Order: sequence, then structure tokens, then C-alpha cells
Amino acid sequence: MNQEVIRLDNITRFFKVGTEIVRALRGVSLTINKNEFVALMGPSGSGKSTLMNLLGCLDTPSSGSYWLNGKDVSKLLDDDLAEIRNKEIGFVFQTFNLLPRLNALENVALPMIYAGFNKHDRLDRATEVLAQVSLSDRIKHKPNELSGGQRQRVAIARAMVNKPSIILADEPTGNLDSVTSIEIMGLIEQIHKEGNTIVLVTHEEDIARHAHRIIRLSDGLVASDELNKSIRTIDYYTSKSN
Repeated sequence: MNQEVIRLDNITRFFKVGTEIVRALRGVSLTINKNEFVALMGPSGSGKSTLMNLLGCLDTPSSGSYWLNGKDVSKLLDDDLAEIRNKEIGFVFQTFNLLPRLNALENVALPMIYAGFNKHDRLDRATEVLAQVSLSDRIKHKPNELSGGQRQRVAIARAMVNKPSIILADEPTGNLDSVTSIEIMGLIEQIHKEGNTIVLVTHEEDIARHAHRIIRLSDGLVASDELNKSIRTIDYYTSKSN
């Protein structure tokens, strides 16, 4: 039996802009199960960024309910949402969002500080996940001493460090060249194979083809939700580059 990680029931999100009401999401319902790899697509203004913010507990819906691991998080207060974000969700951003004064090890360990782990456990776990993304030889390097692909691998390690329920990747290859993009998608596939649930936001069809399921939004609604019949796969261990 599939284990449900995410369930959205008739989610709406309205914003007031001046005197106008912008209906970013107009009744979205969907379910994502454990270890699914889902791509979320849609043109500008379709609602995909709003939906990503809701999935990541960075925002709350105007109406409807969002269940994450069996808990309704749609009406939680900010402090509770912050705790959910830190423990349950790993974020990977297009712009990496690394702290420039911290080295790779310190950047990866950062979420564990907020989760209350001691220094020894933080450094052990951060070292472990940096090894998983093939950066054991770069743990003392600061972001400006790393390539774009290496910075994104640090960001992916940081997303994994607290063993979250889901990893949300927002245009993770958007700032990378095509060769490095292939490397990063190979890594994301490898993470999925190891049991992680991944939701990937992208506007690129060739990136979406790595996912096993593609959800397309249009005008704040789910336009289609289909299994991907032409999955593009990469062996991370043979695609790695420096």
C-alpha cells in the first residue's frame, strides 16, 4: 500500500493587489506518495510558484487543507510552520542560497543547529551527506571557491541533512550550464533511488522528463497529472564532472 506524504484538498490562494483580487490557486487537489518523483510545470502565472510555497510551508492557503505526513499544516502558526520546514522539508533553490562566510561543511550543518543537534552530531552528519554528493574533498571550501555545480551539490546536501520527508527543488538547474545540469539531475535521480520523495519545479521539458510523474498547472488549476512514459535517466556516478 502506498504511503501518502502530501495531500492537498481543494486548495485556494488569493492575494489582494490594490483593489484587485488575484486568484493564484483556484481549487487544487492532489496526492503525492512516499518515494515519488514529481515534476511541477506551468507557464508564468499558472500558480506553480504559489503552490511550491504552500508545499514548502512558506505560505498558507486561503482555503482548503494541506496534509503533510498525516498532519494538517494548512492552519498552523508561523513558529509551527518553521519547525515543520526544518524537520520535514529539504529545499534546493536555483540560486543555491548558501551563506558566503561559511564553508561547505558549515553550510550543510546549518539546519541541524535549528533542529537542536549537538556540534559533534552535526559535523558527522554533514560530512556524511557531503560524501554522498561527492564533495568530501571540498568540505572546507567556501561558496566562492566552488563551481556552480559544486555549490548546488552543497545545497542538495544541506537539503538532505535532516532526513526530510520531501525534497522541494525549485529550478535546481536554472543557473547551470547543460553539462552541469545533467550532473545535478543525475544526483537528484540517485537521491530518489535511495528512497527520497522529490517535487521538482521546472519550466524545462527536458528536465521534467527525469521525473516519473508530471503535474501541469494552468490558471491556478491542475491542467494534467500524468505518469511520464518517456523517463530520461542518468547514472550519476558516470555523469559527475569537476
